[in-house]
Amino acid sequence: MKVYLDTVGCRLNQSEIETMARQFRAAGHEVVASPETADLAVVNTCAVTNEAAADSRGAIRRIARAGAAEIIATGCWTTLHPKQAEELPNVRRVVLNDRKDRLVADLLNLTPEIFDLEPISREPLPGLHRRTRAFLKVQDGCDNHCTFCVTTIARGEGRSRRLADVLLDVQVALEGGAKEIVLTGVHLGSWGRDFGLHLSDLIQAILRETDVPRLRLSSLEPWDLSADFFSLWADARLMPHLHLPLQSGSASTLKRMLRKTTPQSFRELVTFARQAIPDVAITTDLIAGFPGETEKEFAETLNFVREMEFAGGHVFSYSPRPGTGAARMKGQIKPELRKKRNHILQEAIEESAKSYRERFIGKEMTVLWETASEFGEWGWKMEGLTGNYLRVTAFASSPRWNEIDLVRLERFENGRMKGVIVNRG
Repeated sequence: MKVYLDTVGCRLNQSEIETMARQFRAAGHEVVASPETADLAVVNTCAVTNEAAADSRGAIRRIARAGAAEIIATGCWTTLHPKQAEELPNVRRVVLNDRKDRLVADLLNLTPEIFDLEPISREPLPGLHRRTRAFLKVQDGCDNHCTFCVTTIARGEGRSRRLADVLLDVQVALEGGAKEIVLTGVHLGSWGRDFGLHLSDLIQAILRETDVPRLRLSSLEPWDLSADFFSLWADARLMPHLHLPLQSGSASTLKRMLRKTTPQSFRELVTFARQAIPDVAITTDLIAGFPGETEKEFAETLNFVREMEFAGGHVFSYSPRPGTGAARMKGQIKPELRKKRNHILQEAIEESAKSYRERFIGKEMTVLWETASEFGEWGWKMEGLTGNYLRVTAFASSPRWNEIDLVRLERFENGRMKGVIVNRG
């Protein structure tokens, strides 16, 4: 059987379809690059915003139009709206999040344990989801109750994967050629609480027991971290990039969001991180137009964002999600004002990101190449990421996909750092 896998949304969703790909291949099936040639398609949906939900529905419709006669819908949007998912074209089966890890086994009438007996090496997904980096799910669910977030409803309570299972996944990915491992979870910083460990224990074990070249962490809630946590970056294999969702720079707005942080505690955490990790990139998430956000609160957020000098970030216009506390709050902000505030925050983030990038012009940094495209007389056009998450392009005489090179960064142009390969790492 030929299987096409697609995903909308976060790195956790990406990790899950990579696991499904390994399982389908282990059972003797072929994972293909496009739905046109597929006998079966699986779509891992997202519901974090109205836009993500619309993208999820659109992905299913697009795959049906391409000719996939049998589609399995799964993921957060599907879990929240199973009836709507069933009504989409060519959807033959709906799998809720609580059965997602068993999706392949249930479909093929196998026991899930069969995939643990002889784990096969990782192969990057073909087509648009081809990755050099291996996204590994180490945790799922969330016990926070942020009033804007629907993910807790869709994913359930927080739960961690066992240390031994994660180490096995890391080893499998490395044997499959991965040069960078990205640890993901809905609430990554809570890993290990259900069996008396901390995320730092997992990181130390991976660095101690494997020869992973590059280890990266996905989003971390600021209240899960202490100053001591940043001492882990003494090992240069841990990438100097921290994504710390702020959501708002106003203490009163954070309180309505039920975020377990304040601007002051966030400021102190960032100070500790920058003292411990040279040149660390700190990126964030922001919500514009949260219910009840006054002009004063928005100004507080804007000023705080400018003060923090983030290396980048994502700005989302508040999106009311059914079942969340914020959707029932008074003082809903008009969409046009949310959009305006979003634009202002994006400009502030881009300004600080530009200043951060400029610090590295003229420096030499290692880059893991993620894409390679032929480019005539100049050779191959390469694109990849530095350890601190700068996106870089350079030319090479031969394709260097999934290789790590030392690159001199020369200028910033069209959203990318332009560099020259100076030697191969």
